[in-house]
Amino acid sequence: QVQLSQSGGGSVQAGGSLRLSCVTTESSRAYGSYCMGWFRETPGTEPEKIAYIDSDGTTRYTDFVKGRFTISRDNAKSTLYLQMDNVKPEDTGMYSCAADLWREICPDKVGLFAFWGQGAQVTVSS
Repeated sequence: QVQLSQSGGGSVQAGGSLRLSCVTTESSRAYGSYCMGWFRETPGTEPEKIAYIDSDGTTRYTDFVKGRFTISRDNAKSTLYLQMDNVKPEDTGMYSCAADLWREICPDKVGLFAFWGQGAQVTVSS
């Protein structure tokens, strides 16, 4: 059984910072041996990629968060993080972590991520 439990999120003013966390409970594979990512949804839209981290630690970001957001993982704690700095009102949305347990390199297709956290609302005010 795989569970992803998120914490963090909330309201912040533009220019501020937030950190999201995602703890994975999973016994069939060693944490860190597979791809994980952060996604964002806004009303009426499908989840969009924010950041990926491959099993070897390689990170990738969508263009509008590059230089402001940082994805990282602590394998000893089975925890994925998203550090959000210099946030903007357009960063507002529901943020979810997700795991693809069958791939070391994150796929482009959002639908291939089979396991998801419960989501956390991030609201940035101007």
